[in-house]
Amino acid sequence: MPSTLKANRSPRRWLRWLYSWKFWLLATGVGCVGTGALALALLLQMPGLPNCPAIFWPLASASLRFECARLAASKQTSNDLLEAIALVDSLPKDHPLRDEADRMVELWSLEVLKLAEADFNAGKLNEAIAAARRISPKASAYKRVEERVQRWQTIWSKAETIYRKAEQSLRDLDWRQAFSSAVRLLDVENTFWQTTKYNELTGKINGSRDDGNTLGKAQRLADQGGLTNLLEAIKLAQSINPTSYVRQAAQKAIGEFGQQMVELAQAMLDRRDLQGALNVLSKIPDVAKLNEQVKDMTLLANAQSQVWLNTVPDIEEAIAQAQRIQPDRPLYRKAQQLIARWQFEIEAIAQLEKARILSQPGTVNDLAAAIAEASTIPRSNPRWNEVQQQIQTWTAQIQTIEDRPILDQAEQTATQGDVASLQAAVAQANLIGQGRALYKEAQGKVSNWTGQIQQIQDQPYLDRARDLANAGDLTSAVQTAEQIGAGRSLYADAQVDVKQWRSQLRAQELQAQAQQNLQNARQLANTGSPDGLANAIKAAAQVPSSSALRSDADNAINEWSTQLLQVAKSQAVYDVPGAIAVAQKIPSRSSVYAEAQQEIQIWKKAIGQ
Repeated sequence: MPSTLKANRSPRRWLRWLYSWKFWLLATGVGCVGTGALALALLLQMPGLPNCPAIFWPLASASLRFECARLAASKQTSNDLLEAIALVDSLPKDHPLRDEADRMVELWSLEVLKLAEADFNAGKLNEAIAAARRISPKASAYKRVEERVQRWQTIWSKAETIYRKAEQSLRDLDWRQAFSSAVRLLDVENTFWQTTKYNELTGKINGSRDDGNTLGKAQRLADQGGLTNLLEAIKLAQSINPTSYVRQAAQKAIGEFGQQMVELAQAMLDRRDLQGALNVLSKIPDVAKLNEQVKDMTLLANAQSQVWLNTVPDIEEAIAQAQRIQPDRPLYRKAQQLIARWQFEIEAIAQLEKARILSQPGTVNDLAAAIAEASTIPRSNPRWNEVQQQIQTWTAQIQTIEDRPILDQAEQTATQGDVASLQAAVAQANLIGQGRALYKEAQGKVSNWTGQIQQIQDQPYLDRARDLANAGDLTSAVQTAEQIGAGRSLYADAQVDVKQWRSQLRAQELQAQAQQNLQNARQLANTGSPDGLANAIKAAAQVPSSSALRSDADNAINEWSTQLLQVAKSQAVYDVPGAIAVAQKIPSRSSVYAEAQQEIQIWKKAIGQ
């Protein structure tokens, strides 16, 4: 029974499934997939694209040429477009597709010219020209090729000229002109020069300007001089990038800085500082490219130090050292000049030594003979200064021998001390002329003896003036002392006394004036009237504060101010405004000024002021 039931249920299930929407949905999906698979299979069985590189073109059909030409042209490059043109342009004139071929040649030729223009603007001038000139002469675009090429070349040449000018300005360290040239690139009708090359050039200008500032700093340091500054200047110049446009100027500057160090070493040698000179020479860097010159300079420095010993053998040794510098060396000429100089010096030393031997006895004739011998040495000799000094020394010795008796006799005469003797001594000493060896000494004694004469002559005037001053006659004392003229030996002493006496006279005058003022004030005060008292106060106030009568004047002012205050108080009983007017005459320096001001305030309130 169960088996029978199962057998009956299975057909019914399939029938229900057959009429179910799920079944039909599944069937539709399977059908679509199958149809797609079949279509794909049919598509894959279609003929493929032609293998153009492998085609033997002499036997290829026109349709195949067109197909491959279109494939090549679709790549949109100049070479591919030219290849496409070549494929279709080979068809005969009577071919049915010739018109289509001509149309494609025209179209693709314009594309080639357009791409060539793009290459030109991208900076590919040669590629642009090459592509343009491969355009078929049959195409109408070919007529524009040479015109376009000439335009490109003209623009390119103009841009290159501007660029080169800017580069030259950079080498000349003229940043303003370089930038001015760079700006002109913006007007060039080419994108590559307007952008890439312009940015490249402005970058070079900015970099070169920074390098120029570094070189300028180095130059300023070198201008300050000194070993430390020169070494730092070389270091700065050396730090400039080798590819910089400033590098050439920097290299030149380094050589100049090194040459300045050589000159510094020579200056030290001129001061006979051998170690200092050698130290400077040893620090000149190789980058200055003065190695050979430094070697020669070092040798000559040691030779010069031998000359300083001032003996013939040492100078001969110096000559021998300098002769080691060969004709092909940098300082050969300088060495030869020094050798010639030192040989002259040897001759001068020998002659000067002979003259010194002649001068040794010390007589006038011997000294004159020595001068004559030394004078044969020419002025052009390097040792002439030394020779001249020696001649001057011997000349001074001769003059001293000749003039000493004259000066001694003058001194002997002056010992008598009277005016006549002193005047005679002065006259005798003045016989020694200016420029003679004893001239300064003689003039010193003349000045001393002249002072003694003037003192003897003027002392009576000064003594008389002082006697008059002691007697109280200051005016006569001043007049007497002023008879001693300026430049005389006692003039300064006389002027000190005259100044003191005049000061005393001035004090006396002030004292007399003060007495007169105080006397006038008392006379005015005697009237007893307010105006008289006020005027008396004003007169007393004129006594100077430095005067001995100042205290008396102050006491009188206080007294008269008190009287004014009493008058004002009395008048206030019947005439308040008048009392105020009187009280206001009291000066601020008086002892009753404060009391007077209080009364004035009270009186003003009383009358409503």
